Amino acid sequence: MTALRLSVENLLASPNEAAFAEVIAEHVRDITGHCPSPSEIKSWQRSLPALARDLADAGLRRVEMLVEYKLPLTSKRIDVVLAGVHPRTGEDSYVVVELKQWSRAEPSDLGEHLVIVDGMPGGERLNPAEQVRRYCEYMRDFLGALNRKPDAVYGAAYLHNAMDLDVDGLADQVRDERSRLFTKQRRGEFLRYLSERLADTSGADAADRLLHSTVSPSKQLMTYASKEIREREQFTLLDEQQVAYEMVMRAVDRARRAHSKQVVIVTGGPGSGKSVIALSLLGELYRQGRSTYHATGSNSFTETMRRYPGRGNTRIKNLFKYFNSFTDAEPSSVDVLICDEAHRIRENSTNRFTPAARRTGRSQLDELMSAARVPVFLLDEHQVVRPGELGTVDGIERYARHKGYDVHRVSLDEQFRCGGSRKYEHWVLRLLGLADSGPMEWHGKDEDFDVRLADSPHELEAFLRAQTGTARMTAGFCWPWSDPRPNQTLVNDVVIGDWARPWNVKNDRAVGDYPPRMFWASDPNGFGQVGCIYTAQGFEYDWNGVILGPDLTIRDGRLITVREANKDPAFKSRRAVPDAEFDLLVRHVYKVLLTRGMRGTVLYAVNPELRRFLAGLMRPARS
Repeated sequence: MTALRLSVENLLASPNEAAFAEVIAEHVRDITGHCPSPSEIKSWQRSLPALARDLADAGLRRVEMLVEYKLPLTSKRIDVVLAGVHPRTGEDSYVVVELKQWSRAEPSDLGEHLVIVDGMPGGERLNPAEQVRRYCEYMRDFLGALNRKPDAVYGAAYLHNAMDLDVDGLADQVRDERSRLFTKQRRGEFLRYLSERLADTSGADAADRLLHSTVSPSKQLMTYASKEIREREQFTLLDEQQVAYEMVMRAVDRARRAHSKQVVIVTGGPGSGKSVIALSLLGELYRQGRSTYHATGSNSFTETMRRYPGRGNTRIKNLFKYFNSFTDAEPSSVDVLICDEAHRIRENSTNRFTPAARRTGRSQLDELMSAARVPVFLLDEHQVVRPGELGTVDGIERYARHKGYDVHRVSLDEQFRCGGSRKYEHWVLRLLGLADSGPMEWHGKDEDFDVRLADSPHELEAFLRAQTGTARMTAGFCWPWSDPRPNQTLVNDVVIGDWARPWNVKNDRAVGDYPPRMFWASDPNGFGQVGCIYTAQGFEYDWNGVILGPDLTIRDGRLITVREANKDPAFKSRRAVPDAEFDLLVRHVYKVLLTRGMRGTVLYAVNPELRRFLAGLMRPARS
């Protein structure tokens, strides 16, 4: 279930606030795999009874309270969605409520909708009025129950511990009936707001329809990238995503006015929205006429961006660059340089083809920071998969501060890929030894994400072929990668028993009907070839098939790596890549491969011991 259903009567009758807080905590543990923080538990104990009393005083005891409602396709949870019947129309009516225990907050000068909360660490927060408005917008975009019902969902932020003067300026951001903000001083107005949108009628049916609503497909990046840049905003940024976006936009203004360099670092795991933020920024700044570029260290990702958003427009195509494109750039000649997948930044921009005269020894990080007034770095340190990739938060921040630049950091702690399943992300990290504690069981099918274990590569491929939506197979780099034959056919390099398939095309030109390597993940003809880390990183597809190669096995209940089974040329030299570094990089490789899917992942392990171990982790769903 995507929410815990509570009634006003039960909350009011409960003599033990800690007891129902534990019920909510168990629900959160079940859907996320994580224990709630003490601050979350304290909020449930204090805020929910306060809301229940308000509903009772408003004469709305029969309204359904959907607590910790999980937004579809994300791991973001709304505090409460009130489900009921509209008093005037008799239609389903929903009020999204964000409960804040803040006692004091003020607008921040770092962004239009950003606020500073007294006593709360971690930097700026999104104004709760804007936060709740975006939740409503997101629900209307993705829930079938709200299709063609624009007036069925409303939103309010309730700061029940604060007086008006304590949060002076926050209410200035209220836009409409989906972004109202109330303090304890405005409790009477809050009760009227609720009673004008909810009747004292059972909300059970409305709650059922919301919880069992169909979910629209996610807005996949490449599908909407062109419209995002050329026309208008396509993606609804939530919480920390919007904080990062506004921080960059304000940094652009500050850098221009003060002639100072502003560095923004955005960190987040797979599917946390880094590339969505990057495209949203690029689109808005392009439409404003700012000199802005998007850069990566990935041939596949950059060329795909040039192919889709840039199709038919040379100017837009030229917005997409590589990290090594700025070796000769004049200092601060660019307004904003968006460095997506910044974990792939290398020590310098030279390679074996660089003429001796151009080997300056200058660091790639210095080139990127020098080129722009506002360099933006978006990265996930768990996606460093090749030796020589140096993009780390500490390294970027340390260098920027050494140069005297202002630095702003934002952490994206939510999950949008993998169906928004934090539980699956945590399962992957523990399986690979990248999180505390050992591997954990997977209890059947997650409500938002399907995980399966195949008994053979035949079964894995057949399952993917039977699904609707996009699907791809990937594998660890444990087989040689041949050049295509002269007759424009690919060699079946990935051989497992009597099953054999080719790697994706090795070069930048198509081979027969097979797309060039950079379009393997986005071209429909990419299915049927096995993708490697260098073509899969940065992309997403609905269904994800992953072959765990013989470079992984199990020992004493823990995953270990087998260097001799790996065929990646980048890992060949022990002198260049010591065993400890190889071990970590291979774990990162599989972490990336395992987190490309939006709807589900199916696994096959070549090693029989690992296959049996995984089978032991895949338990049937609990009743």
